[in-house]
Amino acid sequence: QVQLVESGGGLVQAGGSLRLSCAASGRTVSIYSMAWFRQAPGKEREFVASITWNGGSTGYADSVKGRFTISRDNAKNTVYLQMNSLKPEDTAVYYCAARYSYKNNYAYWGQGTQVTVSS
Repeated sequence: QVQLVESGGGLVQAGGSLRLSCAASGRTVSIYSMAWFRQAPGKEREFVASITWNGGSTGYADSVKGRFTISRDNAKNTVYLQMNSLKPEDTAVYYCAARYSYKNNYAYWGQGTQVTVSS
């Protein structure tokens, strides 16, 4: 299994930036991809961005393309989410997730980190 711990959330004004980190431990060698999801109050959890562990291929939700960048540091077993030009609608709890195969859903989740963007 893999354990995930997020950090880096906080309060920021609209137009500002934050960088989230997700540190993975445990059976990290078998990770296929990691991703960020978010859940705003009263809404369902939604996909934000993903990255494959070995090849570094990335994917983004349309709502964050051009503003957010996902990256990884394999040596540190850490995935980052650089968030620029933040908007109030980006306010949510952000979760890191991992999976061992592209055939599987994301089965491993962190505890979440709150991001609040004030207008």
